[in-house]
Amino acid sequence: MLIMKREQLLPLLAIGLALSGCDRHQSEATAPTASISPKQPMPAERWYASQQVARGGKLYQQFCAECHKPDASGTTNWQQLDAKGNYPPPPLNGTAHTWHHPLSALRRTVIFGGVRLGGTMPGFGDKLQPQQIDDILAWVQSNWSDEIYAVWYQRDQQARKSSTAEKKG
Repeated sequence: MLIMKREQLLPLLAIGLALSGCDRHQSEATAPTASISPKQPMPAERWYASQQVARGGKLYQQFCAECHKPDASGTTNWQQLDAKGNYPPPPLNGTAHTWHHPLSALRRTVIFGGVRLGGTMPGFGDKLQPQQIDDILAWVQSNWSDEIYAVWYQRDQQARKSSTAEKKG
């Protein structure tokens, strides 16, 4: 039987945690299976209503489809810098990194854009009301598989807990 001392275990644990972190280049199609914990409940329902998805679909086509494509498939080479050194529009259909981010971060990205993050997306905070932004995000998430949504939901809940703890502290 192999017994490890605490001094040996801590560096291995640190390496494991570092390797399991969210990577900008991680594939959405493969990562969720390792991220789902059976201890955490799967969401029975999504946070949005079908009416939001319908409104969001129309708004998405008006404000987002030109860059992210009408079906939210985005750019196939979204992980590679373009000739100007920017990241092209990623897919929003659950095959890129959108599901890595909590709802609050997705809202901020729509409001302020992605230029500060290395992309070219303009901010829409001056064009869209908060409810319209939520409607668009509802439509985007309606394109995600249940598995991707479940992983996103867990991450979003963790972010909410962390945010609440920071506000109390």
